[in-house]
Amino acid sequence: MTQDDDPPQVPDWEIPTNLQPDPEDYGFDLERTLKSVVGLRANVPSDAYTAGTLGTDRVGNGVVIREDGLVLTIGYLITEAETVWLITNDGRAVPGHALAFDQISGFGLVQALGRLGLPAIELGDSDALAVGAEAVMAAGGGRAHAIEAKVVGRQEFAGYWEYLLDNAIFTAPAHPFWSGSALIGRDGKLLGTGSLILQQGDGKRRMDMNMIVPVADLRPVLDDLLNYGRVRKPPRPWLGLYAMEGDGGLVVGGVSDRGPAAKAGVQQGDRILGLGDDEVSDLGSLWRKLWAAGPAGTPVTLKINRDGTRMTVRVMSADRTSFLRAPRLH
Repeated sequence: MTQDDDPPQVPDWEIPTNLQPDPEDYGFDLERTLKSVVGLRANVPSDAYTAGTLGTDRVGNGVVIREDGLVLTIGYLITEAETVWLITNDGRAVPGHALAFDQISGFGLVQALGRLGLPAIELGDSDALAVGAEAVMAAGGGRAHAIEAKVVGRQEFAGYWEYLLDNAIFTAPAHPFWSGSALIGRDGKLLGTGSLILQQGDGKRRMDMNMIVPVADLRPVLDDLLNYGRVRKPPRPWLGLYAMEGDGGLVVGGVSDRGPAAKAGVQQGDRILGLGDDEVSDLGSLWRKLWAAGPAGTPVTLKINRDGTRMTVRVMSADRTSFLRAPRLH
């Protein structure tokens, strides 16, 4: 940190009182548990690879999972971060270090560089969380920043940015400050970390909900992230391709600047017909077939339709992390 870094404050907003959790309805100390959830602010250099897509000033949340100040958050908040601040519910700002980001699950870890003095929340059993279960969705700021929610879905989630969860958690009503927020079960344990807000339905009836990354995806990789800053497996192949599902199948919505797809000549508007010898019609299938092709650096063949002309494009995949700034040591 430098003297010019201005410690942020707790956001000045509140969840409506009727939507906040009532401590009397829970068999654990709700107020104490909510102290484990902190605000998070990260600053990223303007020339960082993700600055154009994720911004340079990123604001969200994290949750203390170890007494030594280890904080779990969602990784896109801290990717390429130069400075990180953790804000406690009583308004204290403590500097942190972006320790690790798991590209597969999407989780990020921050280590507090000063004393947080906050309780750690225990990891729960997210695999046992069923549709209809009640939970608390909490952001930094205490009960005024927490909302009672229900699980409205457990299913695969495929993201356009080469991302896939096998068993994501979906909750409603949606938390308005979802990034890195904590999903806390009726037993007071952590079940997941907030990643997105999504809309379901049409213009007449629409339901806003949060997509939550389950903590079951953290357990297998936590030790590697702590000890090595990454998962000790060959990195997956990455194309730098933003694909979307439409009525006509898969469409390229854009390509990452200087990424493998851009270098190979893939263009926005191209329709993706297949990868290698296999046809693909949905995002889940596309990403699974890509990752099954081999480790990062494996060449892959995309079959596309461009303005009615079928063509084949050979893309030399890459390791996504090689394009990113490493966390700054403090």
